[in-house]
Amino acid sequence: MKQNNDKKVENLPTQAGFFGEYGGRFVPPQLTEALIEVEEAYLDAKKDESFQQEFRRLLKHFVGHPSPLYLAQNLTSKYGGAQIYLKREDLNHTGAHKINHTIGEALLAKRMGKTKLLAETGAGQHGVALATAAALLGLECEIHMGAIDVAKQHPNVLRMQLLGAKVVTVKSGGRCLKDAVDSAFATFIADHEHTFFGIGSVVGPHPYPMMVRDFQSIVGEEAREQILEQEGRLPDNLIACVGGGSNAMGLFAAFLNDPVSMTGVEPGGRSFKPGDHAATLTLGKPGTLHGMFTYLLQDDQGEPLPVHSIASGLDYPGVGPQHSYFKDSGRVEYVTATDKEALKAFSILSRTEGIIPALESAHAVAHAIKLSPTLKKDKVIIVNLSGRGDKDVDYVAPLLGIE
Repeated sequence: MKQNNDKKVENLPTQAGFFGEYGGRFVPPQLTEALIEVEEAYLDAKKDESFQQEFRRLLKHFVGHPSPLYLAQNLTSKYGGAQIYLKREDLNHTGAHKINHTIGEALLAKRMGKTKLLAETGAGQHGVALATAAALLGLECEIHMGAIDVAKQHPNVLRMQLLGAKVVTVKSGGRCLKDAVDSAFATFIADHEHTFFGIGSVVGPHPYPMMVRDFQSIVGEEAREQILEQEGRLPDNLIACVGGGSNAMGLFAAFLNDPVSMTGVEPGGRSFKPGDHAATLTLGKPGTLHGMFTYLLQDDQGEPLPVHSIASGLDYPGVGPQHSYFKDSGRVEYVTATDKEALKAFSILSRTEGIIPALESAHAVAHAIKLSPTLKKDKVIIVNLSGRGDKDVDYVAPLLGIE
């Protein structure tokens, strides 16, 4: 699909939480009041200069922003085409972009008088980031994680526990991210008076897709300023992996009305057979999941299909509603990278640049090394390197034949 880079993109969502036809707030009545409370508190905090100053202060002095924008010269030379820049969110405290929005969520929870942070996690990075923010601001923390992901990402489970969080292993359903979200929502319904649900991506009922996007927009704001400083112009292409889609939205947000092509890379998994992938925007259709109307991998009865990705943070059957809006409008192109392609990119970046990426981010790198040779050398690509691969090393080593 040819991208529509010329049409001005509206500053959505609407007051009801819709991005075009996607988004909204489809929740049980007992949750509506709690979500309205979050929305009102966030809109008030968004206008409060002291809240914004404290958020930016912690991003700078605690998280480590601005994260570098690094020209990967060795990788660029290897493929002989467009210059490949990496937005180094992997260098953030806790090792990924997730800390950006969890700091915002924790500050908002504290402002609302909540005493506990609750969340789901897949790869564990959101869980670690929220547990970190909870420890920093003196809040309790409970993280729900699918049993499969607990086994794959055990180092992150230990990190969450060291930070003082309670980790709940979810053994129901497919035992992955979708089931962790279901479990966390059930806990939130039972105790929303004292608990703040810190959703881990630009997904869920309004106001979460908007709120997480806003907190993550620091990524694109920095990248825009940095590329103008280093190249004297805007990039030609932006690339980011997409599961729920927070790191992609964080990068894309600052460039939406610029003549810049944007690509979201979904997990193609083992094949395009149901249960072998999590390519929601590529193969899904609109439906309702976790309080939002969005693209969804679903069966004939509208029930979510089982999903798979080598990257735990991407194995989700839905996607953020703003991404669904961008797909239909043509503003962003969505493609896939297979498990094998991501694993190959993981190895190539490690050995070419001395940077071990998260398996999630490796999907974006995989597309960049496909795209770069097709473009002239004066073109510029920015890849959001959303996380580092420390968490994946034990899992990946035998797959690469390393003992």
